[in-house]
Amino acid sequence: MPPSDRDVQRELLPMRSPVVIGHRGACGYLPEHTLASYELAARQGADLLEPDLVATRDGVLVVRHENEISGTTDVAHHPELADRRTTRTVDGVPVTGWFTEDLTLAELRSLRAVERLPDLRPGSCAHDGRHTVATFEEVLALRERLSTELGRQIGVYPETKHPTHFRELGLGLEERLVDALRAAGLDRPDAPVLVQSFEVSNLVLMRRDLGSQVPQVLLATAWEDVPHDLLRPGLWPHAPRVCGARRTYGELLSPAGLAALAGVVDAIGPDKTMVVPWTPDGSLGAPTSLVADAHAAGLFVHPWTFRAENVFLPPALRRGTGPEDLGDLAAEVRAYLDAGVDGVFTDHPDVAVAARAAWQA
Repeated sequence: MPPSDRDVQRELLPMRSPVVIGHRGACGYLPEHTLASYELAARQGADLLEPDLVATRDGVLVVRHENEISGTTDVAHHPELADRRTTRTVDGVPVTGWFTEDLTLAELRSLRAVERLPDLRPGSCAHDGRHTVATFEEVLALRERLSTELGRQIGVYPETKHPTHFRELGLGLEERLVDALRAAGLDRPDAPVLVQSFEVSNLVLMRRDLGSQVPQVLLATAWEDVPHDLLRPGLWPHAPRVCGARRTYGELLSPAGLAALAGVVDAIGPDKTMVVPWTPDGSLGAPTSLVADAHAAGLFVHPWTFRAENVFLPPALRRGTGPEDLGDLAAEVRAYLDAGVDGVFTDHPDVAVAARAAWQA
């Protein structure tokens, strides 16, 4: 049966709970972060649309999973941009390709989106070359239009990508995100919006600028990983030391860490295996205490990412023989709802919406 205590999320979000979050839109079907992908997610029943935000050279927020765009656009086929290919260090890792911070919005507009996982999603590849790189403002306008058209609030769940990297370049994402939300009238307490980041310090900065009107979410990759901002504390002079001696996500998401974060964030977004790990035999194991610990601290929990292809599912839920074949995603979603999560990020919103309906019934 559905857990009864979801009061925190009901107060913060004017939509049903648990929520279905269209991860990069409905990118199991269409190239990610395109307006078409976001619209499909909403029409499939997603409650929130999740755009990842990066900045252009001229300071415009655009939606791409990474600032390096060779895997999600046709930039490699534009000879006029060949000289922009370079190697940058992003969060301590050397990356070679084309970067949004080296291109103006006009130059990005000359590109077309392509499927990031062509071997797994050949159906989406049929849409390669049809869609431009969208701005965050366009996503907000789409959200407003679809909310009116569909007769329900469609929320937006933006993620600041590599915020320390962009702040080092003088292209801080936070001020631009706050300005965009205010311009769209989405900085009010009942707005259907959450802001997320894998880093703590920029959430602190946006909390200062937005107050408690907009819920904020700390994402986490793995227990042992360290948020990159905690490796560069001098870059964030306005962010108080909320973490204390805690550095890894495991320490931040411990009961004591969650209690300390409760004044800064309203939710956590952990990797799904931090909530329900896989067992050695390939099935879903017993849930960890993370959901209970977060709820005890007054935080809700939105794990990521739920995808239907076999390669992303525990072996016990795979169907067919190939990594691209579709497994039993609905069963996985129901298992996490049983574990008490307050929503899921998914590439296949239609499957998650149907699984939620069956679970609630």
